[in-house]
Formats: sequence, C-alpha cells, structure tokens
Amino acid sequence: MPTFLDQPRGLATLFLTEFWERFSYYGMRALLILFMTASVADGGLGFDTVKAASIYGLYTASAYLAALPGGMLVDRLLGQRRGVLVGGTIIALGHFTMAIHSDTAFYMALLLIVTGTGLLKPSVTAMVGELYPEGGARRDAGFSIFYMGINLGATVAPLITGYLGQRIDWHLGFGIAGLGMVCGLVQYQRGAKHLGNVGHRRSQPGDARRWRALWLGGVVPIVIVIVAVVTMRVPLPLVWMADVGGVVIVLVTTTYFVIACRRPDLTRREKQHLGAIAVFFVFSATCWSALEQAGSSLNLFAQRNTDLTLLGFAMPASWLQSVAPFLIIVLAPVFAWLWIALSKTHREPTTHGKFVWGLVSISLGFALLTIAAGRAASGQLVSPLWLVGTYLLHTLGELSFSPVGYSLVTTLSPRSMSSQLIGVWLTSISLGNLMAGRIAGQIGTWPMPQLFGTVTVGVLVAAAVLVALRSPIRRLMGDVR
Repeated sequence: MPTFLDQPRGLATLFLTEFWERFSYYGMRALLILFMTASVADGGLGFDTVKAASIYGLYTASAYLAALPGGMLVDRLLGQRRGVLVGGTIIALGHFTMAIHSDTAFYMALLLIVTGTGLLKPSVTAMVGELYPEGGARRDAGFSIFYMGINLGATVAPLITGYLGQRIDWHLGFGIAGLGMVCGLVQYQRGAKHLGNVGHRRSQPGDARRWRALWLGGVVPIVIVIVAVVTMRVPLPLVWMADVGGVVIVLVTTTYFVIACRRPDLTRREKQHLGAIAVFFVFSATCWSALEQAGSSLNLFAQRNTDLTLLGFAMPASWLQSVAPFLIIVLAPVFAWLWIALSKTHREPTTHGKFVWGLVSISLGFALLTIAAGRAASGQLVSPLWLVGTYLLHTLGELSFSPVGYSLVTTLSPRSMSSQLIGVWLTSISLGNLMAGRIAGQIGTWPMPQLFGTVTVGVLVAAAVLVALRSPIRRLMGDVR
C-alpha cells in the first residue's frame, strides 16, 4: 500500500484537505476581532471590546458546536465522504459572503461557515481514525502528522490574509480565505482514490433512526439558522447569549452522554469508555478556554501593547497569530517520534499523564504573559518575544493533549458512533471558545495582569484535579492507555 511519511497514503489527502480548511478558518479568525473593533472610518465595524469578544466567542464556539449535529447527519445520512464535500462548499460560500461590504452579509457569512464546519470537521477527523484499524502508537503518530496539516494552514493563513486585510482591505483578506477552501475541495476530489473504502456511509437499521438523525442533524440546525437571521436586526444581549450558550452546551453534552450510556446495544465496556470520554471532555474544554484566547485577548494584546516594529518594518498584529501553529509544525514530528520511541521502551506517558502535562504547560504560558502584562501596564510597549514565549509553552501543552485527545476518542468510540463522538469532542472546544470569548471581553474592565493571572491559577487547579482523578479514569479506560 502506498505510504505518506510511513503512514497510509490516504493521510496525505486528508492532511491537505484539512490544511486548506484551516487556512480558510484561521485566515478569517486572525482578522475577525481586529475587524470588529476597528473604527468604521478604517473599514471596520466599530464594535467595543465586550461586544466584539462576545461575537468572536459565539462564532468560534458555534463552529465547533455544530460538529455534534453535523456528526449525526454524517453518520446516519451523508457519510463522511459527502460530509467533507458538502461542508467545504458551504464554508467557501460563507467566506465569499464575508467579502461583501454589509453588516447583514457579515452575520450570514458567520452562519454559513459554522454550518459547513459542522459537517466537514467530524467527517475528516473520523476518516483519519479509520485509516488505522489496528490503533496503537502509530495512530497517535498519524494524528500528530494530521495535526501538522491543521497548523500548516493556520501558519500560512494569517501572513496572507492578515497583510491583505489589515494593509489593503478587510474584505479582500476574507475573500482569499474562501479561495483557500475551494483549493481544498479540488485537492480532496483528486486524492479520493487513495482513501479506499474509508468514509463511505454504512447502512443503518431502521428508517426511524435515520429520520430522527435527519431532524437532529438537518432540520433543527436549519431552524436555528432561520431564527438567527430573523433576529439579526434586533438588538441582542450578546454577553447574556454567550453565558446561556455555555450552559446549553453543558446541558446538551451531559444529556447526550447519559442517553448514550443507556443504549441497550452498547456493552458495559463501551459505556465505561463513553464515561472516560466525558471526563476528558471537561479538561479539554479547560485547555481550550485558555488556548483559544490566542485569537481574542492575545491578539488584542499584540495590537495594543506590543512593539510590532521588526527591522524597521511595522508588521500587522495578526502575523503573530502564525507563531503558535508554526511551532506546532516544528514540534509535532518530534512528539510523533517521541510517543513511538517511548512506547518501544514501555515508558510512554498515559493519555491521563499527557493531559496533565498539557494543562501545566498552558498555565506556565499564561504565567509568562502575566509578567508581560505587568510591564505593559506602565504604558510601555513590550517585546513580541513575550508572546512568542507564551505561544511556545502553549504549543508544548497543546501537542501533549490535543492530537492525543482525537486519538483517544476514535479509539474508545463505538464504531457506529465515531463521527458523532468526534462532534461531541469538538463541542469541548466550542465550550472552551465561549469561555475564552467571555474572558477576552474583560479586557478594559480587569487589569490585564489580574486577568491573565486568574487564567494561570485556574488552569493549574484543573491540572491538580485531573491528577486526583487518575485511578477512576484508569478504571473507565480499562486496557486503553
């Protein structure tokens, strides 16, 4: 069988598909909060920080939350192959709509991108897992390589869209992001032959289950979109919506796990595995509540408090959004090699241990940023190296838990629920994004040293709690490490 970096050749197709999808997503994400807070005279929307951060959090959270109904629709009706095509097409339409100079087009574009992402993300991630039916360290390594595709797109995108958006025209930057998604779809179609039978829809018994999935995965989201469009012109309490959104996510995911664990077709071991996924879900959300401030509070810190002059050139603040994904590109192969090397000597950390280290490293990153914010509080611009150091520690943390988390879910998931459980896992990122948006909205209300210091302590406490839960987590996971 053809290989790619000693992995199945189909990984290259999914790698490049994810590269272009993330190019479009992170290209727009690098501009979004800067565009919303820029004055109308400068081509922006002129929103205050609280409103902009709330919209940012709601948008990025919704993009991941949509993966849950999207995963159901893919599992029951579309299949993963079609899920990528349909989702990618909707995403491209959303980015092109963002290029239109209109507030209505702006909100509609966000809704389209959310809808398309909900179909594409669980589909492409679940297909990566299917390339490795044997599981093991090779699957973890494959997901680390796949993660490089995510971050290669995230590295290149801000450099291109950031310059075009901040230096020429905001909407040109958004339009280029849409072009990236089109490139991804073309590549996906050309490389589909390397996927074999991976991603084809499996038949499901019973029309009732299929129609129920249609309602949950199709009709309900459409109704939500229609309601959102109708209410666009009505002033909404965005901060309140963000808070309610967080509560809804917690209630929905809790209900999902409770119902799933009562399914009669699942074995006792499969239900215990679902319990393990639920526990790690909480700590994944905690990690992402810190990491996802890169596009909000850290982006604003770069814009307002960082010396952006480099060798006489004033670089766009959005360019610093490329630092973290670039570091992931450099370090992901190291982590992929490290897990395999340690597994051969039986010294590879467990999934639990990798999550603990991830939380600790993220906390240290915010501790460093707290020091930088203290210096900036006096009114001086700080060196961008403070942010680079923060992103380095965050990258070490992210590589310790995020690719491993995807691998964990695809390993523990019952086969008939793989896409929707990827959707559930992405919902933890959604919850993290909502929390990150609310935290970022406190800039201007809280002193930045206090804000970043609170995040430092909160993440460190989460790490301590996870250490205390080691034994019950091991019982839930059984033989899976």
